[in-house]
Amino acid sequence: MTGDSRRALVACIGNGLVADDAAGGAVFDYLSDRGVPPWSRLEQLGTGGLSLLDWLEGESTLVVVDAVQFGAAPGTVHVLDWDQVPLSRGSAVSAHGIGVREAIEAGRHLYPERMPARVVLVGIEGACFNQLGRPMTPEVAAAVPRAAQAVIDQLRAD
Repeated sequence: MTGDSRRALVACIGNGLVADDAAGGAVFDYLSDRGVPPWSRLEQLGTGGLSLLDWLEGESTLVVVDAVQFGAAPGTVHVLDWDQVPLSRGSAVSAHGIGVREAIEAGRHLYPERMPARVVLVGIEGACFNQLGRPMTPEVAAAVPRAAQAVIDQLRAD
């Protein structure tokens, strides 16, 4: 896996204007500065949901990075394989409408040739998703390097 063979897509989702929803973008910035393996493509998406499908180009692995609300302590980094990613219930998985799991399920029916065989969610547990113009909470900001390392670990495990 060398050159521009796009075997993995890292999709960082988030809105930098809404407190902890900025977590995905912060991980994108962190990884942009440090780099990802050459077989990986790093993208920043303002929203997730079905728009995630537009970014898939037949990669074998998809790593989604987003802020989540699973009920753990703020700043907890979750690494979930596909079978562990819960269905969206309101904003539990994504504040972007449809969740990761639902989007991939729809994509497998609509665009089976573009869907990755392996999907991993790297989520940072957030606390504040309703404060426009606020920065990330300190716990979430402190978790960004750990989440970025979790992304690299998942890419290397591939």
